[in-house]
Amino acid sequence: MVATLIDGRAIATQIRQEIAERVIKFKDARSYAPGLAVILIGDNPASHVYVENKRKACNEVGIHSKLYALPETTTQKEIISLIEALNSDDCVHGILIQLPLPPILDTSAVIFQMAPYKDVDGLHPQNLGLMFAGTPSLMPCTPLGCLDLIKSVVPNMKGKHVVIVGWSLLVGRPMALLLGFEDATVVTTHEYTNDLIEECQRADILVTAVGKPGLITAKHVKPGAVVIDIGITRVEAPDGTISIKGDVVFEEVCQVAGFLTPVPGGVGPMTVAYLLKNTLLAAERY
Repeated sequence: MVATLIDGRAIATQIRQEIAERVIKFKDARSYAPGLAVILIGDNPASHVYVENKRKACNEVGIHSKLYALPETTTQKEIISLIEALNSDDCVHGILIQLPLPPILDTSAVIFQMAPYKDVDGLHPQNLGLMFAGTPSLMPCTPLGCLDLIKSVVPNMKGKHVVIVGWSLLVGRPMALLLGFEDATVVTTHEYTNDLIEECQRADILVTAVGKPGLITAKHVKPGAVVIDIGITRVEAPDGTISIKGDVVFEEVCQVAGFLTPVPGGVGPMTVAYLLKNTLLAAERY
């Protein structure tokens, strides 16, 4: 068996085309564009690449984006002051804080400072609480994108056994909630899970979001399963070249799985597409 690749780029392209059409209608009705403020602190090379990709995508669909690039030494008081100003700016409909933040900053406190209706990453406690209650407003982009990828090959997940590897606030926990709303049976695993291989082998749908290259091998995968690889790690080879690796050993797993997302080209484009969609949604509600 050779897995069928789930083409995140193709699905994301379709979503972005739909967003671009909606943005045109938005501009015609209101005479201004949806606005996204992007906050980037420090010199993390991966973060700079991600931010540039997001801003390029905004430009392509007609969303106005403005970058606030701050030094590594930015204080908690300075970042909160900036967020308060953006909360009050009528030209800003969405605020994106590129994570991770430098260790000197309290990430939870920074996120809490955002106006929930401008939190296009869906990480504010109010937005997470609404999602937990089943009445979501703005939801995390990566889990939303993953849900679309899964639905593209499994439209009905009722009763499916899902295993999620990773328990982060950014991906693992909201992903479990979204899949539970689809009537799937969801098991979440983490670093203290006993016999991870045995747990994963039960999965009709296996979602991994750890950021540990090579974590998931063919031994972890039930034949014919859907495997969604959210892990993204920049790996430097001895010659200095940089490559992007997922959690999955691609060459092995593609011989066992029924469907598999590549890295890159799987989840990443969907995350960006849903950032655009959340920004437009926030602007439409503003």
